[in-house]
This record gives sequence, structure tokens and C-alpha cells, in this order.
Amino acid sequence: MGILTDDMKRVIMQQKVGYVATVCADGTPNLSPKATMLVLDDDHIAFADIRSPNTVENLERMPVIEINFLDLFSRRGYRFKGTAQYAANGTPAYDDLLQHFERWGNLRSAFRGIVKLTVERALQVTSPAYDRGATEAELRAEWQAYYLGLAEAKGEA
Repeated sequence: MGILTDDMKRVIMQQKVGYVATVCADGTPNLSPKATMLVLDDDHIAFADIRSPNTVENLERMPVIEINFLDLFSRRGYRFKGTAQYAANGTPAYDDLLQHFERWGNLRSAFRGIVKLTVERALQVTSPAYDRGATEAELRAEWQAYYLGLAEAKGEA
């Protein structure tokens, strides 16, 4: 059995956007949202390099990575830490990974490469609201109302 549980996989696929942290040459963090996330198997997550020059440069120098996913309504999510491998467009490794990205259709032509994270550690992230007794249903209702209010204020709802 791998590290990724069914719930972790569900969160990754439902949330779509993962926040990718890498380390810059000067030791500072680089955080970049990626919206092409997918689960490869019980131990691997992948995303496409469409416009990720800093992320790729950082990973080539130091292949450590963390990806965070958060359900904004439940205020729960996961942190995944591990090492990354970069497969540049035109390499056999890229071709092997590209087949998993079929649902991206024509967007795949913009891929410069694919990053594959080998998950070595996974941790749950929860809001401190749970520590004070809030339930998931309460938090969902609160945050759905909040975002609906924002949309209504902009005339989008």
C-alpha cells in the first residue's frame, strides 16, 4: 500500500489547484499554484510545466518539493513532501507521463515538461476552527455563504 489514501486522492482531484513550494538558489521559498495536478498512483503526483521556469530551475538544482491542497469550504487539506523528477518535452519519460494527461486535450501542446513528485510524507492540514469545536458542516456553510456573498457583491451570482 502506498502513501496516498483514497481521501488524499479525492482532495487532489476535486481541488485541482495545488500550491507547489520549491527552494530558490538563495535559499528563499518559491510558491507557485499549478492547476494541472493529477494522481499517477499511490505514491506519485504529477503536474505539467506550462509556465514554470522558476519551479523547474529550482527542482533541477534541488529536487525537493512540497505541494499543498486545501478545500476552501471544509478548511481541510493535505501537504505532500518528497522529491521531484522533471521530464522535458521530447524525452521518453515525458511521453510516458503525457498519456496520463489526456483530459487536458489541446492544452497539452503547451506543456514544456511534466514534474513527477514521489511522495515521501503526507500530512493532513486542518483549520484551528476544528480545535474550538467547529464541525465540517458548519465550516462549509460559513465559507459557502462568504464566497457567495463575494460573488453577489460583484454581480456574479
